[in-house]
Amino acid sequence: MKPKLLFISPRYLIPADSGGKVRTRDVLMGLKGGRFDVTLLAPCTEEKRAVDRAQLGELCDEFIFWPESPRGSLFPLYRLLCLLSPLPLSVATDRSAAATRHITQALGAKPDVVVVDFPHTGVLVPRNVSVPTVLFTHNIEAEIFRRHADVAKSAAWRAVWRAQTAKMERFEREQLGRYDAVIAISERDKAYFESHYQNQNIALIPTGLNLKQNPFQSPPTVGAPKIVFCGSMDWLGNIDAMEYFVEKIWPRIAAARPRAEFTVVGRTPPPALVESVRRRGYQWTFTGFVDDVRPYIHAAQLCVIPLRVGGGTRLKVYEAMGLGCPVVSTAIGVEGLPVEPGVHYELADAPQDFADAVIRLIDDPRQRENLAQNARHYVEANFSSEKVARVFEDICASVCRR
Repeated sequence: MKPKLLFISPRYLIPADSGGKVRTRDVLMGLKGGRFDVTLLAPCTEEKRAVDRAQLGELCDEFIFWPESPRGSLFPLYRLLCLLSPLPLSVATDRSAAATRHITQALGAKPDVVVVDFPHTGVLVPRNVSVPTVLFTHNIEAEIFRRHADVAKSAAWRAVWRAQTAKMERFEREQLGRYDAVIAISERDKAYFESHYQNQNIALIPTGLNLKQNPFQSPPTVGAPKIVFCGSMDWLGNIDAMEYFVEKIWPRIAAARPRAEFTVVGRTPPPALVESVRRRGYQWTFTGFVDDVRPYIHAAQLCVIPLRVGGGTRLKVYEAMGLGCPVVSTAIGVEGLPVEPGVHYELADAPQDFADAVIRLIDDPRQRENLAQNARHYVEANFSSEKVARVFEDICASVCRR
């Protein structure tokens, strides 16, 4: 019989509508049918499980769940009260007695190894776990908070974010010390955990892309210039990126290329941002949630990633590269990814530099094609999700042996 692997996810993975979900989904799909018998434990409802049975079967050998609790009208007040908690706000609001009960029950079946997805999930896991454990990190959580403090627009918000940063640093340090192995997704993250938290149990997997699900298509060469951004628009880092883009960068692009169109693909765009764009008369489209981002990326001449806040690595970079859409990004947007500016993407941090890079690519279809081809070949050769899953599996097997 295969050894049993229990994978605890804090979010239901269908649909895979965020970078973290996509990364976790691809790892699970790669583990399925391998060395482990995989049980996935996540929040869900009986109705969702019935509807998504076939898709869940691609992720695991067995799916169990704790009841997903809807967040009612009092949740904003609860969030406000959680600011007083010694835990970071995003961790305090994840607490769930039902989740802890179901996790404790699943641990009672004595799996051979347990994978906990995201440090936040540790708030749900009992303190004394008697089986080998692995923590799967997707970011340096404290760094995200620190960057929010850096770009906050008022002294009050800077103070809030700095207080949250201190709480997250304490929480993250404590969580990384709980596990037999911690998986980081970039050399940069690994080095940070080792130097800042003095952890020596850090293993590394690269960021990968499911190549079968992301077919290459050369960027279009006719029609009005179409630019795209993909990202969940209920995440503060993406909201900041789009506010920065509309205020500092797009006016320069629109002035130089007035026919240019921009599409923001991602769930729950903030009404204030949508209204700001409408009021300025810009040719922007907000799609909200879509089942498939690929048609929007294939229709665009280039993809922009103007992030100023973030951590870990951005799957949206490899996603665009794999699909054949040239990328213009800030340094934070490609942070942790071993890609070369001018070869695999265009790098620009200052607003004028970013706008200039976009305009150059709009005007140069040959350079767009070169970037697209170089990036796809690079991802194919080095960063397929199948290779990532094998590394992940090796880490879990090593923890079992130890």
